[in-house]
Amino acid sequence: MKSSKSEKLNKLIVVGDRVLIKPLSLSKKTKGGLFLPPGYNEKEEIQTGYVLKTGPGYPIPAAENEDEPWKGHSNENVRYVPLQVREGDLAIFLQKSAIEISYNDEKYFIVPQQSILLIERDEDI
Repeated sequence: MKSSKSEKLNKLIVVGDRVLIKPLSLSKKTKGGLFLPPGYNEKEEIQTGYVLKTGPGYPIPAAENEDEPWKGHSNENVRYVPLQVREGDLAIFLQKSAIEISYNDEKYFIVPQQSILLIERDEDI
């Protein structure tokens, strides 16, 4: 039985503060009507796309063994500061910081959250 592309995409795990984005064609205006300034577009190439998956966030150390650094660290105690972006958001990001990948003949970008300039979220979904 063949799995669909979305089922294969669910097998991907995004690491850390990174976001998996399905790019849209570059436009001078977002879907919500926000115009992108032409001067900024000339300085840095920007791209838009929908957030498909997000990583767990920024890792922070567990507080219990801070005074005893010689003790072994287990991965079970890792906590994360969650990311601001969510799945389904429309993101405007700096393309130069993004890594372009091809997965199942589809083009995606892996983008660190710090390279995302603006998100558009539909709260009704």
